[in-house]
Amino acid sequence: MATSLRAAADGSPPPAPPSPAPHTSPPSPGGWRSRLYRWDLRLSPYAFVAPFFLTFAAFGLFPLIYTGWLSLHRVELGGDAQWKGLENYTDLADSAFFWKALSNTFTIGVISTVPQLLMALGLAHLLNYRLRGRGFFRVAVLAPYATSIAAATLVFAQLFNTDYGLINTALGWVGFDPVDWESSKWPSQVAISTIVTWRWTGYNALIYLAAMQAVPQDLYEAAALDGASRWRQFLSVTIPSIRPTILFTIVVSTIGATQLFGEPMIFGGSLGVSGGSGNQFQTLSLLMYEKGWVTGALGQASAIAWVMLLLLLLIGAVQTLVSRANRRKLGA
Repeated sequence: MATSLRAAADGSPPPAPPSPAPHTSPPSPGGWRSRLYRWDLRLSPYAFVAPFFLTFAAFGLFPLIYTGWLSLHRVELGGDAQWKGLENYTDLADSAFFWKALSNTFTIGVISTVPQLLMALGLAHLLNYRLRGRGFFRVAVLAPYATSIAAATLVFAQLFNTDYGLINTALGWVGFDPVDWESSKWPSQVAISTIVTWRWTGYNALIYLAAMQAVPQDLYEAAALDGASRWRQFLSVTIPSIRPTILFTIVVSTIGATQLFGEPMIFGGSLGVSGGSGNQFQTLSLLMYEKGWVTGALGQASAIAWVMLLLLLLIGAVQTLVSRANRRKLGA
């Protein structure tokens, strides 16, 4: 503006305004670059997630659908498939072996999951306080989870050996008779549940510990001011605050118990596939393996697999209903 005033005072014309910067016009809507840009914008996300879906379709979805197809047929190893409809499922409903395996799966799941989660809660509660050497203890409780199933089961099989096992030796020191841990129903299931509990307690304890550390300290301080002891704080503050995590571990542990295979298989030795001499610890997974690869009845094994899938879906549905009920209570 000062330049314009000086030009007006001198009588010379004002300078011309500066020309605008050159502007590159976007490509025409019908150009090939524009179309390529739109295709890249639309298709790139699908290209990024395509490897996962292709892998899932090849190794997850296809085996699931094919197993469902086999469950509707009579299939022997090396033979042709013959249509049977729902006959494999009705045969399972009439099979005493199936109901016994289902009962064993349920009882082993209960006597392994309940003590496991209770001890995990106690360990997490202890590790949540400022203990000397907390880092060492947190690593130590996770060590059993890092141990392979085969190694852990072989060690416990020696401990529970009827003739020379350390457990029976210790029972003899206090005046008890030796227990037949392999041939009796409840002792064998307790022994297998002990292996499962030993391997997974530390893992669940660290999950609970992570949830406990997310609980606001103000709640504990308010409870302490009200005169609540540590036990009362645990029951009234910690447990309600980590209730979703507890529900999650219950569901995951139940799913793991439904699929229990390695521990009873190795614990039983040569009779591991059949779950002992009297099928006293045969689970659904062992029965499925026996039907498919010992007797060669792939159709019946596929039917057992789909029954297990339906059980897991039922567990998931129950978990969803319980979660919704908890959210409604918290919202109210």
